[in-house]
Amino acid sequence: MQEQLNQIKSEFETEINNVDSFKSLEQIRIKYLSRNGIISSLFDKLKEVPKENKKELGKVLNELRDFAVNLFEQKKSEIESQTLLSTSKIDLTLPAHTIKIGSKHILNQTLEELKDIFKSMGFSVFEGPELESDYYNFEALNFPADHPARDMQDTFFINKKFLLRTHTSPVQIRVMEKMRPPVRAIMPGRVYRNEAINARSYCTFQQVEGLYVDRDVTFAELKGTLVSFAKQYYGENLKYRFRPSFFPFTEPSAEMDITCFLCKGSGCRVCKNSGWLEILGCGMVDPNVFNYVNYDSEEFTGYAFGMGIERIALLKYGINDIRIFFENDVRFLKQF
Repeated sequence: MQEQLNQIKSEFETEINNVDSFKSLEQIRIKYLSRNGIISSLFDKLKEVPKENKKELGKVLNELRDFAVNLFEQKKSEIESQTLLSTSKIDLTLPAHTIKIGSKHILNQTLEELKDIFKSMGFSVFEGPELESDYYNFEALNFPADHPARDMQDTFFINKKFLLRTHTSPVQIRVMEKMRPPVRAIMPGRVYRNEAINARSYCTFQQVEGLYVDRDVTFAELKGTLVSFAKQYYGENLKYRFRPSFFPFTEPSAEMDITCFLCKGSGCRVCKNSGWLEILGCGMVDPNVFNYVNYDSEEFTGYAFGMGIERIALLKYGINDIRIFFENDVRFLKQF
């Protein structure tokens, strides 16, 4: 029996050393190590061996099987390594692949620039919910019950009491409810309006609104703040003007225009041949708004302003279609 085992061991070692492929290696496994293989069949014959010799022979058979399995695994690893080297050769003379690095969306870049400018002027940043109540979105901002902005054509109503906010002004109310003057803050965020989608308008966009409330705040301070912002963002040579306007939550109210970037003030299609482009609305906080937040309108005054991030970016970079911001066209995004 021992001579037979030695012969099997020798034959197995000779055959596996000559193996050079997975196919021939598998043939060796089936011949020797499978359930019906030569080594496995020796264990079946163990029951025919006299009882006093079984222990010693079983030990020898286990050693033979372990020897065969270890040699088989070594040969398998050797063939795997050779296959890997032959299929994954690296040509160090080839030029390297260019790694494409993503960047922040142009609207996020614009928003961060605006935040940095206003924070440098002492404004804090606050955010609020996009799903808003009628009270915060309209009533506390001095919108009359019959104001057109309450109509379904402008606002996405969820039910009679809740809606998708149409501006970030509700955050002003929330901030004033929690803080006593002085309050100096900006409120960036996404807003929603039920408008027709075209080159100049979209159903969702981002706004940045600002608020400053303290004793003896004047319209001159409002003008100085906005002119400082515009010159920091658009350049020192900027020309600007303020026009009277109307907003329910400010009185007096105004809109700020700057010289058209495309035509330099000579008139073009974008500025409707006026030479001017509107960038924001502003005004002094209406005393009625202070009544909703328990501010004494005889003691405190304040100003507020608001601008659309998309509009600011459109004007600065000469983009003529707001829809392109939402299309994720890589050709457009790579420019910024």
